[in-house]
Amino acid sequence: MALFTFRLPDIGEGISSAEIVGWRVKVGDRVEEDQPIADMMTDKATVEMESPVAGTIVELAAQEGQDVAIGAMLVVIEVEGEEAAAPPPSVETIEAETPGEAMLEAAADAPQASAPAEAGAHGDNAQSGPGLLPLQEHAVAEQPVLASPAVRARAKELGIDLAQVKAAGDRIRHADLDAYLLYGAGQGYRPAGRSAKRADEAVKVIGLRRRIAENMAAAKRHIPHFTYVEEIDVTLLEDLRAQLNAGRGDRPKLTLLPLLIVAICKTLPDFPMLNARYDDEAGVVTRHGAVHMGLATQTDAGLMVPVIRDAQDRNIWQLAAEIGRLAEAARTGKAKSEELSGSTLTITSLGPLGGIATTPVINRPEVAIIGPNRIVERPVFRGRDVVAAKLMNLSISCDHRVVDGWDAASFVQALKRSLENPVMLFAD
Repeated sequence: MALFTFRLPDIGEGISSAEIVGWRVKVGDRVEEDQPIADMMTDKATVEMESPVAGTIVELAAQEGQDVAIGAMLVVIEVEGEEAAAPPPSVETIEAETPGEAMLEAAADAPQASAPAEAGAHGDNAQSGPGLLPLQEHAVAEQPVLASPAVRARAKELGIDLAQVKAAGDRIRHADLDAYLLYGAGQGYRPAGRSAKRADEAVKVIGLRRRIAENMAAAKRHIPHFTYVEEIDVTLLEDLRAQLNAGRGDRPKLTLLPLLIVAICKTLPDFPMLNARYDDEAGVVTRHGAVHMGLATQTDAGLMVPVIRDAQDRNIWQLAAEIGRLAEAARTGKAKSEELSGSTLTITSLGPLGGIATTPVINRPEVAIIGPNRIVERPVFRGRDVVAAKLMNLSISCDHRVVDGWDAASFVQALKRSLENPVMLFAD
């Protein structure tokens, strides 16, 4: 027998270390070659580490939530025969933590939007999500148990066999675990949906959730934000969108988002200070010629920002297709690292949740973020007549070190003119 030391390979992206967000194994476990052993968090994505050899785990490098340097020991594996070098594992499989439905529907679709889809269903033999512990091996039912990785991890920590938990809906949720804890599996047990006292729960902030916390704290700490909100009449724009969708054929359905992106891209050349990134340490503002549009996307694990490259060169149908592709990548955890970095301006929308007005936090080191809000139909005056109009508040938050209030207001007013006269979106 010999000991094989598996060192963390160079994952790329110029990183020097990666965070352990979830062990798939423990000391004493037998592993096979290419078996997943850990989930490692880089700045933008979670990488699944696989064992390069078969053997028994005898040592783990660190606990979940701790960093491991590139080239440092990750695990020690006892293997049969002489110790030999082995190639580093493949790192082609890149996953976002417990991905959920990307909330990319524009506010215009709020009344018709269906509830966001949850993460894909996992059977009992599925591994738990990044940053979480694996499900107990004995928790195997005759039929696959549907539950998110987060629910599986909590069940593992609580020692609950998911096969014994009743689901109030189509899958087991945290509320179902709460009901199981409260009533047990006996006669008094009932599924969630009824009022019940919830127990306190301590959740360790690691992985993507910790990255989000650090980034948001840094943005608020370093950037003096200001937010400007304007009301926009999108009645004509919504009529145009309906006409385009009626004749779209096999092309993707248009939400408000592609039209908004076209309007932004046409307006930005006159306001280059908004399509910029600020390196405050170097004291340099880079005003970008191309628009790499970030889309703030909500997942089960937290916020991600996939990026539409060269948005200014795409028409509304191409934008709609790319938004759908990125939404699917975020939902299934297939977004690549390069698709999650490099944005020059970000749009954030609460989608079906709407909202009257928002004060979004800037995606540092960008200098501005735009937030469309819910569309509502209200009576307005047109001359002496009162008519129904579809109105939407548009928010923009800016870095006051780089963008003056006058510039932000002027940009939004120019954007307002385009959106209220949508023929301008297709003018040269």
